[in-house]
Amino acid sequence: MNYIDEALIEIRAGNGGSGCLSFRREKFIPRGGPDGGDGGRGGDIIFHVKDSINTLIEFHHKKILQAQNGRPGAGKNKTGADGNDLILEIPLGTLILDQATNNLIQDCNEPNKKYTLAKGGEGGLGNARFKSSTNQAPRKTTKGEEGELFYIKLELQSLADVGLVGFPNAGKSTFLSAVSAARPKIGDYPFTTLRPNLGTVKMGYGSMVIADIPGIIEGASEGLGLGLRFLKHISRTKSLLFLLDPINTELSPVQQFKKLHQELKKYDISLLEKNIFVAVNKCDIFEDSKPLLEELGLELSKINIRNLYPISAVTSLGVKKLLEKIYSSFN
Repeated sequence: MNYIDEALIEIRAGNGGSGCLSFRREKFIPRGGPDGGDGGRGGDIIFHVKDSINTLIEFHHKKILQAQNGRPGAGKNKTGADGNDLILEIPLGTLILDQATNNLIQDCNEPNKKYTLAKGGEGGLGNARFKSSTNQAPRKTTKGEEGELFYIKLELQSLADVGLVGFPNAGKSTFLSAVSAARPKIGDYPFTTLRPNLGTVKMGYGSMVIADIPGIIEGASEGLGLGLRFLKHISRTKSLLFLLDPINTELSPVQQFKKLHQELKKYDISLLEKNIFVAVNKCDIFEDSKPLLEELGLELSKINIRNLYPISAVTSLGVKKLLEKIYSSFN
């Protein structure tokens, strides 16, 4: 399945049906009165949050979505049928934004909740509504109201407790698969992760959700690589876990952290206000990591980060201690 996390759509609620102009024509009743019924109400546009959905692909080719119009009224005081609501299923964590201003209309962050975004128009009045003592045969009716129209942007921001941050091939996908039931694609080449992956980690009687996003490269905040598009998926996490690769031949762990830290700062400085944990991965195959950890620890202390852990996602070295520390920071 293709992964789509943004969509621009036009939503139109249904128009109300028009009121009916009608008079009774019955035998033995020479002057039948007005009996035109009211029009039905237009259908609403409703967004329904579904846990079973994790992409906005259903909206990729549907640019205009419209609810059913209300039916017009009829004679014998018959009210037109209401238009059916249009219910659109979206993933948990979807933001509904105004296309023109980018202002937030609705944050759909409650599981299984329904959000009514566009209301259908009220039905018009039939001529029976206008009968009075001074007007026994009114010919007045009203048209149904138009349904609400919005041009919106859907943006999916994954809801997770921890966001994994690292360069390509730092071992983020391996880490996620080791600590949860998630099974992201893993390979020995850049940008193995092409879409965010979520994994739930069991912690005693509780749990926490970890989000793995595509690897960030230098310049991601300006649009390079895949990271920029998916950085929004860690915007709502409680903590960030920087995963560093000690066997990277181009950048040392200190340089990796500095560049990652800088890219997050450029993208959204508020990301750095979260609880930050740093793990040096692959310590099972990196010899003499003590000097490296000391150098990195010194650098982290300059910005008041003291959560540094040597781990191995493959052998689980130090992973339990790291997870317990992260989980305890939520309480």
